[in-house]
Amino acid sequence: MRVLLHYDREHEEPGLDIVSCSEQDDARFAELLPDTEVLWHVLHPVTAADMDRAPRLRLIQKLGTGVNTIDLDAAAERGIAVANMPGRNAQAVAETSLLLMLAALRRVVPFDARTRRGEGWPADRSLMGGELAGRTVGLLGGGEIATLLRGMLEAIGATVLYTTRRPRPEDPAWRELDELLRAGDIVSVHIPLTDETRHLLDAGRLALLPEGAIVVNTARGAVIDEKALVAALASGHLGGAGLDVFEEEPVDAGNPLLALDNVVVMPHVAWLTRETWDRYFAVAAENCRRLARGDGLLHRVR
Repeated sequence: MRVLLHYDREHEEPGLDIVSCSEQDDARFAELLPDTEVLWHVLHPVTAADMDRAPRLRLIQKLGTGVNTIDLDAAAERGIAVANMPGRNAQAVAETSLLLMLAALRRVVPFDARTRRGEGWPADRSLMGGELAGRTVGLLGGGEIATLLRGMLEAIGATVLYTTRRPRPEDPAWRELDELLRAGDIVSVHIPLTDETRHLLDAGRLALLPEGAIVVNTARGAVIDEKALVAALASGHLGGAGLDVFEEEPVDAGNPLLALDNVVVMPHVAWLTRETWDRYFAVAAENCRRLARGDGLLHRVR
């Protein structure tokens, strides 16, 4: 079975003919598609045109959870199965969310720049940091990532609230979205991007956050209105942000968020650990074996 791993990484599995292609190499990707039976997809969008260049394609296997970068309707029209692997990156993303909170609170970006310039002590009073212990953290989402993160935060001493699409009145930590925002010293996003969640955190909702609050996003960039976020950060209403995702990816060097020293950024790599790759490949290889046998796929989306 010919498998195309659309990422700059080599991998071998018994019984599978795996070729890899960087997400930046569009020409090689186009050359490899005609012989591809299974596409192991990471982030680069998979379009109807890509599928038309792959007449043997039977399965698009998302290495991760979010399938917003796959044209699901086009796949269904062409009889191409789509599967993902929820939870396999949860530990890495939860840890990275915690990392971004701490980095924003402790002003790591300006301190890093000062240290590299040899400025050292004394620190400007504006760089006074804060601690997670004693703060209220609001989580948008109640899935595996949010659950793991909740445990980490409570162990540190933070109070954790969360919101989900379906109310959970039996849990005293659950809040309606706007109530959660009003209470959150830090708000962290852990929900998928859908028509309903696009720009969920717009100017009006960001204004509900307390003065000096911090926003963290390791889910999908467009859940937050970036223009509104820039304005809230520049005005001083928000104290900082930790972002692994952006509305347009890869993020352009001219994005105004990158010019703010109260913003910590990463290039959509919260999931990127050796352990996550091991879990990804285990599921992806198993689904290839199931496809070959004609068995049901794990975590089939379409």
